[in-house]
Amino acid sequence: MTRFHIPNMTCGGCAKGVTASLREAVPGVIVTVDLDRRLVTLEGPADAQVALAALQADGWQAALADSSPGH
Repeated sequence: MTRFHIPNMTCGGCAKGVTASLREAVPGVIVTVDLDRRLVTLEGPADAQVALAALQADGWQAALADSSPGH
C-alpha cells in the first residue's frame, strides 16, 4: 500500500483527475481517495516513484505520506 498527501486536491473533480492520473501511470492499481484528509491510497503492484512523478507532472502537489496504520 502506498499513500500520497495531495494538498491541492480540494474537490470531487480534483479527486477524479488524481485517480485518472494514477490509473494511467500505474495500471491495475486500486485507487482510494480520502478527500477530507487529502490522501490517496494505492493498493496493488505500484511503483511509488512512478506514481509520484505522474501526479507531479499533472500539477498535483503530491508527496509520499506515512503508510503506517492509523495515519
